[in-house]
Amino acid sequence: MVKSMNLTIRGLSEPVFRKFKAKAVEEGMKLGQALTQAMDVWITHGMDKRKLSLLNLETFDWGKDTEKASVEIDRIIYG
Repeated sequence: MVKSMNLTIRGLSEPVFRKFKAKAVEEGMKLGQALTQAMDVWITHGMDKRKLSLLNLETFDWGKDTEKASVEIDRIIYG
């Protein structure tokens, strides 16, 4: 059983709140549902900004003979 509560939050950025509320409406969600989901994602995944940088992406092997794939893609696109 999920309990709900009413509360007052001070110190919110009005522009950010308006965008959040608009996005909730766009997704067909009630504001409380959207806020609960956002808090759950933040708790579960955190907000480590270092992970958001392209410089911190993990490398992986694309497979055999793909070492020059970016060069081939550039050749196809740019001639």
